[in-house]
Amino acid sequence: MNAEPPPPGADPPPSDGADPARRPHDAPGRGADPRIKAWVLRTGRQLRTLIVLVAKKAWDDSIFAKSAAAAFWQTLSLAPLLLGLLGSLGYVGGWFGPDTVDIVQSKIVNFSRDLFSQQVVTDLIEPTVHDVLGRGRGAVVSVGFVLSLWAGSSAMATFVDSIVEAHDQQDARHPVWQRIFALLLYLGFLVASVFILPLVALGPQLIGRILPAPWRATGLALLDAFYYPGVGLLLIVALATLYKLALHTSLPWHRLFLGALVAGVFFMAASDGLRRYLSWVTATGVSYGALAAPIAFLLFTFFLGFAIILGAEFNAAVQELWPARTTRMTQVRDWIVGQVLGDDPEPDEAQPDSPEKGAVDAAAAAGDADRNDANRIEPANITAAAKVGGEGHRLRK
Repeated sequence: MNAEPPPPGADPPPSDGADPARRPHDAPGRGADPRIKAWVLRTGRQLRTLIVLVAKKAWDDSIFAKSAAAAFWQTLSLAPLLLGLLGSLGYVGGWFGPDTVDIVQSKIVNFSRDLFSQQVVTDLIEPTVHDVLGRGRGAVVSVGFVLSLWAGSSAMATFVDSIVEAHDQQDARHPVWQRIFALLLYLGFLVASVFILPLVALGPQLIGRILPAPWRATGLALLDAFYYPGVGLLLIVALATLYKLALHTSLPWHRLFLGALVAGVFFMAASDGLRRYLSWVTATGVSYGALAAPIAFLLFTFFLGFAIILGAEFNAAVQELWPARTTRMTQVRDWIVGQVLGDDPEPDEAQPDSPEKGAVDAAAAAGDADRNDANRIEPANITAAAKVGGEGHRLRK
């Protein structure tokens, strides 16, 4: 008796007596899911394209020259920055406690030791901090402080110029207004730092007072473990905010966070490598004398500027490969401009049509074309039928 053929679509029975529940493609080690393989290959190609594009854009925008300029202005801006920060802190330090300025000073010096070499901290940063604090907060109301704001904002202006050029928006603002805009950004970050730094410096003490006694030891231990990662995350958030505010046509904040994260990781890696290099140079007996500390600080600020510009180039490359949708704020602004100019656009018209809307419009257009073709064909059919009918009538006659 012949066996019935298997139903369509069913797997053929094993011919060697193997367990049908275990097929060759299910054997371990025979390969991953094809969808996973395709995803890995596609992700690898996209990542390679992104890295190549970032390198090309950074080279075309002269990232090394801009990083050197940023390092120069950061070095000149160190004293004005500390003067504005610590001098202004003297006016609000009493709100947080009597020793706020001293605690913030020690936190700045200790945090600098994690970023820079010991020689830079000992010979450059720490003396500058002590010198600024020795002047007192009365220096804030002096003419020199007002001039220091302009000098201190020079580094910010370099970063703003680099960020807008990375996104091809260098012609969106007038050069004079862009310099003033950098000064306003510098003042905004300075004011924010005056209020945020005491909270960061005094956070462990304030939280220790708030926590109940049974939880205090555990809470302080967790706070000590996550203190520096939290400070690093706060700096990355501040950098992402700088990327957003510097652009004339802004992007969603979450699209700029990746660039800030890339900048932070790159600077930490470069800073660690530079500290090891400087230690090796010092151990070999090579010395630059009195110029050792300024040169080392210039190298650190060069890598800091390089990291910030690299993060901006990364964000620009991501935007070029995977464009973000226009933000709602930009749509509303374009609608207001249209109302003022009399164009009367709708807010949703400020951004390109979505793929779904484009597909619907294409289908509607195709339907209209079919109806038009039908309308053009029907009169021709009627005319042909009339002619055939007339011929038949004449033949019958």
